[in-house]
Order: sequence, then structure tokens, then C-alpha cells
Amino acid sequence: MGAGIALGVAAPAWAVKLGLVGAIFLRLIKSIIAPLLFATLVNGIAGAGHPRQMGRIGLKAIVYFEIVTTIALFLGLGAVNLVRPGAGLQLSRTAEEAALRQPPPTLAGVLEHVFPASIMEAMARGEVLQIVVFALLFGSACAALGAKARPVVEFTESLAEVMFQYTRYVMYLAPLGVGGAMAATVGGKGFAVLVGLGKLVLTMYAAQILFVVGVLGPVAWLARVPLGRFYRAVREPFLIAFSTASSEAALPRALQNMESFGVPKHIVAFVIPTGYSFNLDGTTLYLSLASIFVAQAAGVELTLGRQLLMMLTLMLTSKGVAGVPRAALVILAGTVASFGLPMEGVAVLLGIDAVMDMVRTSVNVLGNCLATAVVARWEGVRFQRAEAPQPA
Repeated sequence: MGAGIALGVAAPAWAVKLGLVGAIFLRLIKSIIAPLLFATLVNGIAGAGHPRQMGRIGLKAIVYFEIVTTIALFLGLGAVNLVRPGAGLQLSRTAEEAALRQPPPTLAGVLEHVFPASIMEAMARGEVLQIVVFALLFGSACAALGAKARPVVEFTESLAEVMFQYTRYVMYLAPLGVGGAMAATVGGKGFAVLVGLGKLVLTMYAAQILFVVGVLGPVAWLARVPLGRFYRAVREPFLIAFSTASSEAALPRALQNMESFGVPKHIVAFVIPTGYSFNLDGTTLYLSLASIFVAQAAGVELTLGRQLLMMLTLMLTSKGVAGVPRAALVILAGTVASFGLPMEGVAVLLGIDAVMDMVRTSVNVLGNCLATAVVARWEGVRFQRAEAPQPA
């Protein structure tokens, strides 16, 4: 990552061409997602053998997701009102504004979109939540059939192992992919992408750090999660997410590391993919901060009631957002438009979105990894290592 930034500053024209390396790396990562999700979720549910237990786990996960993401929304709201990073910023209309004009998603549309019309289409389009729903029903059917479904369950177990090995091969390219992506970003947008609108970026990073330390930290302590081992388990997926600004890039390693950490396979396979749609802690915090920032930059004073209504809108429309780069801008653009704020305010954020996307995506991954540990503790798991213990 550091080498990519240095190259982008020193030779921007050549660094932009390295975007191809980053693009290839992300395409390989995305090729892992659908088969890995399907295999791990079906095998985990069928292996658990108790559809009622999975329903209980799902309910606990959703309750946890809603509590934590609500806290994230209001933390962002408090930070942006305290610092007021948008005050005094002069907006200017850009050519990119038209591309951001999209109708805001509705709750009915989000709910309908959860259910797949075709699992093949869902896999081809990378619709994580649709794959989860199909695999949940498919795995429950396998569990209900018992021995008759054993060949299918054994196939998914083998497929999961193959995909984890495939992931290890792809990860050899991670340094090149991350370096290429950063070089292209800095080379194309200039070093200003790292220093422009510094007050907003600092506010965003400070709020995310406060959320991790002040919210996720106490949650881990209350759930009695062994912090040293948890840190070692989440370090790699966290850094992958931060460097690539893509939750999908970190998903395979997050699944594998949390299972090795000691969380049962069926909990890992259900909670993390579901969290990609319902537990985007970093993204929801960003959305609350960015939406009020646009109002401040436009000189529009929103009453507390209006801000709370905006938070409710963000809470609903942010569900189902795919864990891919820049997805939050679509939700932000829809919310800004629905509240009559200028769209050019969203376009202003494009210049620094790459920098902010890194931290919100990495916090998303961290939050989902912690969610698996919390739900596992809620289920009475003691976090025994899934792998052979290392000698002292």
C-alpha cells in the first residue's frame, strides 16, 4: 500500500496503468464469493442438523445487528454536529452529479430483493443476501432429509475446502493487487485524494476509531471474547478490507479465520454473510456523517426531528447494500435527493471517497467478525481452537 502511494506520487501517468493489476485481483476475489458462501453455509446448516437452532441464531444475530448499527448511526450524527466539517464549504456543480441521480430504494423493494428468482443469476450478479437466503433454505432441506442428503452435504464440504485452497492461491497476489489499486488511485486523482477535505476525513476516522474502541471494545469485553486471539484472527481480513476498500476481498479470509478462532462453522457461515447486508457498522456511521455534511456544505440547517427522520431513512435503506466499493454513495445519493439537498454535495465526496471507503469497509469487516464471536458466546461456545493448538 505504501509503495503504491509513493509510486502514484512519483509517476502518476505510469501508476494509473497499474489499476489493471488491482482490477484483476478484485475480479479473482469476487470469483470466490458465490461458491464459497454456498458451500460453507449449506454445509454448516446441514452439519448442525437443527433448523430450529439456526432460526434462533438468526434471531439473535439480527437483534445484535440492529442495536450496533443504530449506535453507529447516532455516533456519526453526534460527531458531524459537534465538528461541523461541512460548514463554510463552497459547493460547485460537477459533471459527475448526473450519474449520481438515482431513485432512493424503498423498504418494499429491499425486502423483495432479498429473495432470489434464480440462484444462478444471484451468483452471477454477486447478490450476497440472495445467496444466503437460498443456501439457508437449501441447507435446511438437506438437514431435514438426513441420510438421503448426505452426498450433497459431503460435496459442499469438499467444495468449501477447495475454495479455501483457491483463496490461498489468490492471496499470493494480494500485495501486487493492493499496490496497483493504491497507485492507480493516487496517480489518477493526485496526492490531494489523501489530504483534500482533511477536516471531514479526520472526523470520519476519529468517529470510526471511537466506535471501535468505545462500542465494539466493550461489546467484546462483555461477551468475554479473548482479545489477543481475536486480534490475531481479524488482523488479516481487516487489513485486506482497508487496503482494497472491498468487504468481498476480505470475506474468504474472515470466514476461515473466525472458524479457526473457534466459532462453530454453522455460526460463521450464517452470521458473517448475513452481516454483509444487515451489520455494516462502518458504512452506517459514514452515511449519517456524510448526509449531515452535505446539508452543512449546502448551508441547510436541519432540525433535530428532520435529522432523526433522515437517520431512520438511512437505517432502512442501508440494509441490503452489497459489500463492494462505492456502494454507500448510491444510498447516500438517494437519501440526499429524497430530503431535497443538492446532489452536488454528494459529488464533492467522490474525490475523497476512496480514503473514507477504506476505513468504513474495514470497520464493517471487524464488526461482522465480532458479531460471530458474540453470537457464539450467546450460544454458549467456549472458543476452543478449531485448529491444532500451537506449542508454548
